Amino acid sequence: QVQLVQSGGGLVQPGGSLRLSCAASGSIVGFYTMGWYRQAPGKQREMVALITRSGSIKYSDSVKGRFTISRDNDKNTQYLEMNSLKPEDTGVYYCYGEGSLGGDFESRGTQVTVSS
Repeated sequence: QVQLVQSGGGLVQPGGSLRLSCAASGSIVGFYTMGWYRQAPGKQREMVALITRSGSIKYSDSVKGRFTISRDNDKNTQYLEMNSLKPEDTGVYYCYGEGSLGGDFESRGTQVTVSS
């Protein structure tokens, strides 16, 4: 059973920073695309950032220049460094991984709240 376990969410003031981590546990060989999604209250889930195994990256326009996604393929772990946070970044953040041997995996989500 593969699980993606997140850490690092919480409450931060506008302009602050947070770092999210997402580590895979269980029988997993590796991932193709990994990434982060978020869902704000009353809104649809949206893609935040994606990274392929070879390192190609895509960001949503709303976070470009403020967020940085990275991954460690040896550890099956990914990270999201979030800087210059805004209240509109508030939401539940989910990490995602496309399994190399098939299957899509998602974390339970962690709350990020940006508020003064």
